[in-house]
Amino acid sequence: MKYFLGGIILTLSMGREPLFDFNENSELQDWKIMDDGVMGGKSSGTFLLSREGHGVFEGTISLENNGGFSSVRYPFKKIKVTPDTKIRLRLKGDGKNYQLRIKDAVGTYYSYVAYFTTSGAWEDIEIPLKTMYPSFRGRKLDLPNFSQDTLEEIAFLIGNKRSEKFKLLIDTITLE
Repeated sequence: MKYFLGGIILTLSMGREPLFDFNENSELQDWKIMDDGVMGGKSSGTFLLSREGHGVFEGTISLENNGGFSSVRYPFKKIKVTPDTKIRLRLKGDGKNYQLRIKDAVGTYYSYVAYFTTSGAWEDIEIPLKTMYPSFRGRKLDLPNFSQDTLEEIAFLIGNKRSEKFKLLIDTITLE
């Protein structure tokens, strides 16, 4: 059984479950940018849909006013996961380091984090949820790695402690 709602495909079956499959008809209004401006910084990110139907997260990181990060977040209806669930990302980066962040509930004050490095080419990156550690404002928390049974938010963040331009193209986000 499949449900399609503006680019979101939730598949109720075993195996791969596309969390978001970007295409030329994807609706991005639920994806939200959060830059360091919330703390006085000057970084600037955008999220848009390319003509080819990919999500494009791009912008400029500034270290002015103690800034240094940009993120894009996507809250969604709770999805059940297991301890062995993995997130597979199909994306093309710019050779820079990024963070994948998840939350079991939108109201949780911290995120679970995994770093990944892009190669400049299209690639599949697989991240087991149980390897993601809890973090708040860039600090690792003294809590266990992800062991929840639901997901309700996913985010991408760049914050490499240097002024730089960035561009990340996202094709699919899949739960396995």
